[in-house]
Amino acid sequence: MEIKSSGFMDMALEEARAAAARGEVPVGAVLVDGTNGRVVARAGNETRALNDPTAHAEMLVIRRAAAELGQERLGGCDLYVTLEPCPMCAAAISFARLRRLYYGADDPKGGAVENGPRLYGQAICHHRPEVYGGLAAADCAELLRSFFAAKR
Repeated sequence: MEIKSSGFMDMALEEARAAAARGEVPVGAVLVDGTNGRVVARAGNETRALNDPTAHAEMLVIRRAAAELGQERLGGCDLYVTLEPCPMCAAAISFARLRRLYYGADDPKGGAVENGPRLYGQAICHHRPEVYGGLAAADCAELLRSFFAAKR
C-alpha cells in the first residue's frame, strides 16, 4: 500500500526532477530538522556534474546539513528521499545518526534498507533510524521509469 506524499517528499521529487533535467539519475533528497520542521538541506543527484560517484542526493544533503549545523551528528533530523538508499547512503545515514528515514520507491536491485543487505538489520550497524518506505512510491518510481525509458 502506497503512503500519500508529504510536503517534504514533494520537495524531494522537485529535486529529482531537476536532477533528471540535468541528465542525472532522478533521485532527490531533503533533510529536515525534526524539532522545528525547517528544511536544512535539499539536493538531487550530482554524480555527473561533480564527476563524483559519491555525490548521491542523500550524501549531498548530509554533507550540507552537517556544514550548516556545524556538527557531524544529525540526530534530530529526518531524511526524505525518492529512492531506497544504496549501501553507501544507508551507511552514511547511520553514521550521521539521522532520526528518521522516509523513502519513496523500493530499489530491489541497489537498495540496502528493505532490499539487498538490509543494513539496519545487521549487527555491524551502530545506529538504526526509524524507516518509513513507500511515501509517494508510485510518483517516485514513475519518474525513474520514464527517465530510463527515454535513455533507451
